[in-house]
Amino acid sequence: VHLVESGGGLVQAGGSLRLSCAASGSIFSINAMGWFRQAPGKERELVAVISTGSITYYVNSLRGRFTISRDNAKNTLYLQMNRLKPDDTAMYYCAAARGSFSDSGPDYGMDYWGKGTLVTVSA
Repeated sequence: VHLVESGGGLVQAGGSLRLSCAASGSIFSINAMGWFRQAPGKERELVAVISTGSITYYVNSLRGRFTISRDNAKNTLYLQMNRLKPDDTAMYYCAAARGSFSDSGPDYGMDYWGKGTLVTVSA
């Protein structure tokens, strides 16, 4: 499974961005997909996960501002990010799991990872 993220960039605080993750390869083997982020000097953290049945899980601190979705027909995962804050600055990674995800790092039960897309939020 190959994952490629896009949509990152520089945005002012309060703005919005939508990240995309295109999946290819053995898509049939994927159960859950998710977004994760890693800020400079910090550990990678879970942002949101969605199952094939569109059941979603969000880290509590981001619930309400971020929305995860997937288009199975396009093999694409999305993350809509609203009311962005400078603390949201990080490399955002897309990941996929053959089985269930875990809410514990560092790999959160994910089997495949993209290379990331950088989101920078200016004050």
